Amino acid sequence: MSAHADTHGHEDHGHHHHKETFVTKYIFSTDHKMISKQYLITGTIMGVIGIIMSLMFRLQIAWPEEPNVLFEALLGKWAPEGVMDADIYLALVTIHGTIMVFFVLTAGLSGTFSNLLIPLQIGARDMASGFLNMVSYWLFFLSSIVMISSLFVEAGPAAAGWTIYPPLSALPMAQGGSGMGMTLWLVSMALFIASSLLGSLNYVVTVLNLRTKGMSMTRLPLTIWAFFVTAIIGIVSFPVLLSAALLLIMDRSFGTSFFLSDIFIQGEVLHYQGGSPVLFEHLFWFLGHPEVYIVILPAMGLVSEIMAANSRKPIFGYRAMIASILAIAFLSTIVWGHHMFISGMNPFLGSVFTFTTLLIAIPSAVKAFNWITTIWKGNIQMNVAMLFSIGFVSTFITGGLTGIILGDSALDINVHDTYFVIAHFHLVMGISALYGMFAGVYHWYPKMFGRMMNKNLGYIHFWVTAVCAYGVFFPMHFIGMAGLPRRYYTNSNFPLFDDLADVNKVITIFALIGGAFQIVFLYNFFASMFFGKKATQNPWRSTTLEWTTPVEHIHGNWPGEIPTVHRWAYDYSKPGHDVDFVPQNVPLKEGEEELQH
Repeated sequence: MSAHADTHGHEDHGHHHHKETFVTKYIFSTDHKMISKQYLITGTIMGVIGIIMSLMFRLQIAWPEEPNVLFEALLGKWAPEGVMDADIYLALVTIHGTIMVFFVLTAGLSGTFSNLLIPLQIGARDMASGFLNMVSYWLFFLSSIVMISSLFVEAGPAAAGWTIYPPLSALPMAQGGSGMGMTLWLVSMALFIASSLLGSLNYVVTVLNLRTKGMSMTRLPLTIWAFFVTAIIGIVSFPVLLSAALLLIMDRSFGTSFFLSDIFIQGEVLHYQGGSPVLFEHLFWFLGHPEVYIVILPAMGLVSEIMAANSRKPIFGYRAMIASILAIAFLSTIVWGHHMFISGMNPFLGSVFTFTTLLIAIPSAVKAFNWITTIWKGNIQMNVAMLFSIGFVSTFITGGLTGIILGDSALDINVHDTYFVIAHFHLVMGISALYGMFAGVYHWYPKMFGRMMNKNLGYIHFWVTAVCAYGVFFPMHFIGMAGLPRRYYTNSNFPLFDDLADVNKVITIFALIGGAFQIVFLYNFFASMFFGKKATQNPWRSTTLEWTTPVEHIHGNWPGEIPTVHRWAYDYSKPGHDVDFVPQNVPLKEGEEELQH
């Protein structure tokens, strides 16, 4: 009786504590579930902006120098009489890349799903520090506002490419986008890195210290392993980008020359000497390549969880999957030089980076084989989340294969800075990570909002997106091998590339259709919050702890005691049980052995 009273009291306290005001519940919330929604909705809005930019420069590439009403409406003075200005083209490419890599994929995956799932799947009431978690989100929000505000600067936003190589980024007078727009880019990224570091430290401390009774590291779902290791990579590599940004600010504003040497502008010799732009490349890519895995590892974790649940089978090779996550994390920090094969690098050093780059294909292949083996002969539930998970494996393999070409210094030199590179990293990182994010949203939407998304709209969203994604990026491999360079706002001055103009038009048509059909997802996402079918407690019949919490969100996650864990996270179709899933909090029967592949 007293235990019941305590439980009831705790629940009441939770509700009272969190329903004080609109502001404390929805805006300055310290509840990890609300913060995950804030990340997801902010990331979605940023994603819409990033996709609109990409559609604008695709229109420019397909029909260069042709007036376009859309350009005139959206770009104003940057598109006189509807013809896009060359400077704004590069600015759009720069901000699109920055938004998609950092603000959509990093925040949309790590920010959303680490926040939502870490406390729920390890059996914790909340993150280690709810306040730091809130600060982390608001720094992210502030950095998003600063990045978007740079679009409205008179001289234009940053236009040095998303990699912001000097001297374009280091000399404020180099071009219009090198002025205030570039400064705002650097301020925005400094805020973003602070947000990322606070979040990552919170995730690591929570996983290490707040696991419920019985939740050993080898009983953690693969999602938690992925988020945990991703956070560690972020803590190691993000400060390096911050140092590069700070040194760049020094060069821009305080007369230093860390990245500048022997610069001539219109015959005038500038006073810089002794610096090295290649140093910036090293610092940038020391974050830049781990960043690929900061984006893709959470997606891998989500896909592993969704595939096991929808194949009604244990994940194949659980320990091998953990080992491959750890191997990817380590190797990702020693492969950055493959972005720099044409920077004048010593050929011997190039061969070292070739070796480490090809080595990272091994743990990636282990994961791909294990996913395929997990669904092999499974009782597959072909729902929308499962389709996006299978799509993820498809694009990860096809995009990864071209990485073997780009990781080899002798082959990379021929296609470096062509559309071949764009095709590779958009498939393996952009589309694969987006598929992982979509799969996660469709699967955990009932846990986030207490309602189900419309599956028929989900099927339309998947099939159109899947066809258009390959329609956009598959032909890019071929125009890249034909030598078409990236970042040129028009190729009409080069008769050599005239034959490729029609291919670019086909790519753009696929991009426009694929972009337009994301509206189906947006409608489904927002409409389902209000009109979606109400979710049951465990709609996918999953084994992990988050599905033991009530549908109605309460502060502290569980109304009574936190459940104790008795088994690993993947007891699907286990012999000796009446149902085809056994949740982690169900004690082992007498004589039952705990599985761990």
